Amino acid sequence: MESHEFLDSAFAMIKDYVLDNQGKVNQHIEPSSRSKTTDTLLPLEGFSQEMLLEDVSSYLQNTVKTHKGGFMNPLWGGFNAASFAGEVIAAATNTSMYTYELAPVATMIEKAILKRMREYVGFESGFGTFTTGGSNGNMLGVLCGRQSAFPNSTYSGIDGTKLAIFVSQESHYSVLMSANVIGIGHGNVIKVKCDEDGIMIPESLDIEIKSAISNGLTPVCVIATAGTTVRGAFDPLKEIGEICEKFGVWYHVDAAWGGACLFSAKHRFLMDGVEYADSVCWDAHKMMGVPLICSAFIIKHPDILRAVSSHGDSAHYLFHDDAEEIDLGRFSLQCGRRNDALKLWFAWRMMGDSGWSSLVENYMDLASHLEGLIEQSDELEMMSSRQWTNVCFRYNDKSIENLNQFNSELRTRLIENGNFMISKSNIGNDVILRPVIANPAVEKSTLEGLVEEILQIAHEMKSGIPHS
Repeated sequence: MESHEFLDSAFAMIKDYVLDNQGKVNQHIEPSSRSKTTDTLLPLEGFSQEMLLEDVSSYLQNTVKTHKGGFMNPLWGGFNAASFAGEVIAAATNTSMYTYELAPVATMIEKAILKRMREYVGFESGFGTFTTGGSNGNMLGVLCGRQSAFPNSTYSGIDGTKLAIFVSQESHYSVLMSANVIGIGHGNVIKVKCDEDGIMIPESLDIEIKSAISNGLTPVCVIATAGTTVRGAFDPLKEIGEICEKFGVWYHVDAAWGGACLFSAKHRFLMDGVEYADSVCWDAHKMMGVPLICSAFIIKHPDILRAVSSHGDSAHYLFHDDAEEIDLGRFSLQCGRRNDALKLWFAWRMMGDSGWSSLVENYMDLASHLEGLIEQSDELEMMSSRQWTNVCFRYNDKSIENLNQFNSELRTRLIENGNFMISKSNIGNDVILRPVIANPAVEKSTLEGLVEEILQIAHEMKSGIPHS
């Protein structure tokens, strides 16, 4: 079989896969059983391309179908044809983003996208880079904060035990990862109180910064969240920004999940005050539906990012003086870096700003519809107010002795049925169910089917019917 024949057959399978929105999201098989039935052998001598096509077919059949409407588990999902084409072309052309010489058009595309995203954030000037995800973007934010507070730290190092990062109680766990990597330590990540809706309380932030200073710590970064992982809550960015300005502390906004609200005239108020930030991370692979990974880090002060990434200056074999102002590798922690901007550029060219706006508003309408279905039910209850497309609820029958155990088992049965995939989380001591609307295949009928199946499973459990 020739290479072009292999590709024709493989892409035919892929096309059938992405166009099929029927059937189950997942065929549930226990790990112990799957390990016995899945052939992962790495041979001493290579297989034929015909056998590889069998592997392609097997993988597509057994993977979680993230493009189907029932997939509402993480903060991403669905399929975008234009960005898929960009993903394939990026792999086929196989360039790296560290120099203009290797990626001339891609460099222009990445700069254009970062400029547009920066305009939405409200930075009149600045720069940025694409990263490996929001976690990396948050770490860059902390590093820039350290660089701003201690300009020589990149060269001479610093005692991280005397530094402090401030985040909300409901911030993403990546902040702890950042503290670990940078040497600040989990103990110096100060979690600021949130209100009953999971939103950071600015007055508590003010108190915590003053307390840290009095205890000999130097605040290097405050991280506000625009769209928390569980509730989808948005911290009050303007008020937090004013506090950061008062103390002279670097202000980073984690908008990995909520950044897309900026496209919508109706919902962009959720990020009012983001222009106060010094840096922002924003994942296009979440609500914008671009394939993983596609994440931007945007900064108001390019010189800070350049200083944090100054290790590249020693790479004489890559970077040359005549391209100093154009090579993107001078603004990145990475050396080899995929052309992740291309798939976003193709998608943006297809959608336009108005298309992104419509996408966001449709998702919000769907989330409102699901919230309404829950509120109309005597057996379901919302467990948090809703700002974004995270819908937090649980099954609640007062006669049930252990609601946490009941809802955990309910979700397990739902996943094993295979029609829907939603996440389970905690709000306080309560176990909650948390579907997230970030998939263009979700429709009102999808959400009605979800509620119907949840109620059916709950009734079976209460009747003592074992799960098949």
